[in-house]
Amino acid sequence: MVVVTSKLLTYISLVGINLLYAFVTLFTKYASQQEFMSLAYCLGFAGAIGVMGAYAVFWQQVLKRIDLSTAYMFKGTSLIFVMLLAFAFFGEAITLMNIIGACVIIVGIALYAKE
Repeated sequence: MVVVTSKLLTYISLVGINLLYAFVTLFTKYASQQEFMSLAYCLGFAGAIGVMGAYAVFWQQVLKRIDLSTAYMFKGTSLIFVMLLAFAFFGEAITLMNIIGACVIIVGIALYAKE
């Protein structure tokens, strides 16, 4: 039971880390909508750099605990988070193809994690 709980916590951590990484896209999209080199532009990029720094630290901690191939497989979740965050913050459309793609990612992760 302890091994299953530890594995589950690691997987949850991976999903959380990829959610964090998805915020890089939000900051860069925000920056791209601002006047070049304005304060808002610089803050957008500073936010992206800060999130990338935190992501790098957390990513290294996860890699201590699991194989790189397993960790990297979860990176697909960041695409799902980007889609959802773009919808929530920028009003971007979610198409049927986006939903199908997200389902393929989730099914692939579930099949791999089942092992």
